Parts: sequence; structure tokens; C-alpha cells
Amino acid sequence: MQLQIEIADTFFARFRGLMLRKKLPAGHGLLIAPCNSIHMCFMRFAIDAIFIDKDYHVLKISRNVKPWTGIAWCWNAWGVIEVTAGNTANLQTGETLLINTVLKP
Repeated sequence: MQLQIEIADTFFARFRGLMLRKKLPAGHGLLIAPCNSIHMCFMRFAIDAIFIDKDYHVLKISRNVKPWTGIAWCWNAWGVIEVTAGNTANLQTGETLLINTVLKP
């Protein structure tokens, strides 16, 4: 799986995450690091959460996490990549992600 990601690595950027955004383009994601759990308060769309270690190995995938009511976690994770729900259909635990571009939000 190849993604263009934004990185949220400051307290404020991690806290804000994808809250209040209307959508996230296909093939794009938000890396929140360090982070091992997420909530969906103030979200407008469902996401797939890809929990990873520092080498971008996929530890867990939480699919279709619903806005407002969803939570997800993976205690061993270093970070989480949030993508629009449905974009991880071909991704499996144990795979390694290839990151094309890292952008600041």
C-alpha cells in the first residue's frame, strides 16, 4: 500500500487529528505519532485506522471506525495512520507501508 501522508507529531497536531475536516482524499492519510489510541469525537466521516510500529509494519487495522462513537487502540503501536474508510481493503497485518510523501498539515 502506498500513501501520501501528513504527519501530526506535535501535541496540538495530534490532538486535532482529522477533527472537523470534511473529507480526506483517496491515497492520503494522517500519521499521528506517537499514538496508540484514537477517538472519533468531532469527526465527520468514518476512517480506517492503521496501527504501526516505527518501521511502518502494520500491527493492527481497525476498519470503518464511525464518527462520534468510535474508538480504536493498539497498545504496542508507535503510531496510527488514519485513512478514509474502505482504503485498507487489500492491506493485512504484518505488511510494511511505503510512504511517498510526508507533509505537515
